Amino acid sequence: MRFTSTPRGARLARRLVSHRLDDWGHPYTAPLNETLTLITAELTANAVRHGHVPGRDFHVRLTLAEGIFRVEVTDTRAGKRPPASPPATDSLSESGRGMLLVAALADDWGVSPRRAAPGKTVWAELHVRPKGHPLSHRVTPQPTDVDLLLATASLLRDDPGSRPEDAGHGRRRP
Repeated sequence: MRFTSTPRGARLARRLVSHRLDDWGHPYTAPLNETLTLITAELTANAVRHGHVPGRDFHVRLTLAEGIFRVEVTDTRAGKRPPASPPATDSLSESGRGMLLVAALADDWGVSPRRAAPGKTVWAELHVRPKGHPLSHRVTPQPTDVDLLLATASLLRDDPGSRPEDAGHGRRRP
């Protein structure tokens, strides 16, 4: 899915990944959901901070194949690539730990050039253990356009007063 290259876009991407994992049977509080959501948060924050090109969005792709979850974040800036091994940061520094977290949490990660356009894709993989049945028999649901629209719409309604429980019964929101 495509997101605006803003902090809000990064937050929505992180939330979409968490919701999708929950839909796929990995609840919000499950270690896999929390870990992959944190990895996504770091990759999307980097896309916004270091991969931003004015007027260009970033893309997030989440896949599950053969017991491996893979999240890919693609931006349009080719020049700013994360280092192959994240450097140690100053303990007093307020930033610079994102890729250290990704490297520590992911089973594998890397950077690939963007196909047919300028930019790059930063990806991370997390291997999952079968829960009593082989994952090869599990079919990942393919979202329909309606599913994606509903998921996106629910993500956009996170401000106070926009949730049904915040509105008065029968009142329309201004």
